[in-house]
Amino acid sequence: MMILYVKMKERKRAVKTAIYHSPFGNMELSYEEGGVISLQMAKEGTKGEAPFGLALTVFRELDEYFQGRRKTFDIPCRTHGTAFQEKVWAALREIPYGETRSYRDIAEAIGHPKAYRAVGMANNANPLFIIIPCHRVIGADGSLTGYGGGLPMKKALLMLEKKHSIS
Repeated sequence: MMILYVKMKERKRAVKTAIYHSPFGNMELSYEEGGVISLQMAKEGTKGEAPFGLALTVFRELDEYFQGRRKTFDIPCRTHGTAFQEKVWAALREIPYGETRSYRDIAEAIGHPKAYRAVGMANNANPLFIIIPCHRVIGADGSLTGYGGGLPMKKALLMLEKKHSIS
């Protein structure tokens, strides 16, 4: 029996990480040339590189958001989801600052009115919380539902936006 070994050429991505110190705790930012890949709550002890370039821009925009001076983000994002997830994430970006939508509303907006549970799963898989505002999605009855940063953070983000959207 002959075994053939093929060496595959790997395309290496230069992914960098940086830690942003938010009012809710440390957040881990991952980015590469061309855009931000993820923003999530950092695990205990996570270390990042010194921020420069794109990371500094993201940190400035997050500072402005938390100060109530930024309602949308201008940074380039590089999400890598399924076609369905990408539709959901695009719909999340369309939710106006200070407003909320239900999972059903998002499902209807993307043309899949019965897929509200799948919308919930795509929302949960959002790699760029805050930047892609999944915190603006609530239950059909108006209740706050799961959030990667925890429900207290979700409630605080919605209150921050409500406070600053009255202008």
